[in-house]
Amino acid sequence: MRALEGRVAFVTGCGSQGPGWGNGKAIAVTFARAGARVYGVDRDPAAAAETQRLVGAEGGEMLVGTGDVTDRATVEALVADCVARLGRVEILVNNVGLSLPGDPATMEEAVWDSQIDVNLKSAFLCVKAVLPLMEAQGRGAVVSIASTAAIRYTGKPQAGYAAAKAGLVQFSRVVAVDYARRGVRLNCVLPGLMNTPLVEKLAGQFASGETGLDRDAFYARRHAQVPMGHMGEAWDVAEAALFLASDAAKYITGTEILVDGGLCAAVRA
Repeated sequence: MRALEGRVAFVTGCGSQGPGWGNGKAIAVTFARAGARVYGVDRDPAAAAETQRLVGAEGGEMLVGTGDVTDRATVEALVADCVARLGRVEILVNNVGLSLPGDPATMEEAVWDSQIDVNLKSAFLCVKAVLPLMEAQGRGAVVSIASTAAIRYTGKPQAGYAAAKAGLVQFSRVVAVDYARRGVRLNCVLPGLMNTPLVEKLAGQFASGETGLDRDAFYARRHAQVPMGHMGEAWDVAEAALFLASDAAKYITGTEILVDGGLCAAVRA
């Protein structure tokens, strides 16, 4: 299915933090397979280039830009480059994110600030840059990758991350209402426990220190937390993002899709 044929999609965090498939990498490839012309952004040029190589190997089109999307000038320059090279921006995927542990008593102020910047400010800056373009076109779709942590306690102290992702969800709802009559839709995907390169990285960094578990036990516990019995994968997030970005979701705005294997249904708020 070529649900995004010819459309230009601006995807942040398009690389992976290691071998395998992260959400942004899977989203970029999925969108290209659906016919989109993808402009991918990542802080790591090598990671972005790897995604670009995969898209190109399948005959898709992907350009890349490097930069930190928590910086306004950088975001404006990247969006301008996308428009100069591809003509427009019809889809924005806000995918950058990072969870660092801590509660207010133990978290350094700098960590709190970084969690808000990476998980929320980045989306604000990207939306700010593309909204005038989308309004002028009379259509646009923004898909932000939030988290089940936005609406539930998910088993570990991550106050900054949870607050930022909750802010991202409500930010998307409010702007969706404001822009509903201007042809611009905003929705969120809320992944639960996903098996991605970032989780592999976190397993090495935090598993023994936080839980006393080795890597295999850490993974087994995450699988067991999910009613379906296993973590999801980046492709699950990518397919939900594709749906929300496409005309199949043309009457859907200001809401969220849970991609969590039933996790939130099983966990009380």
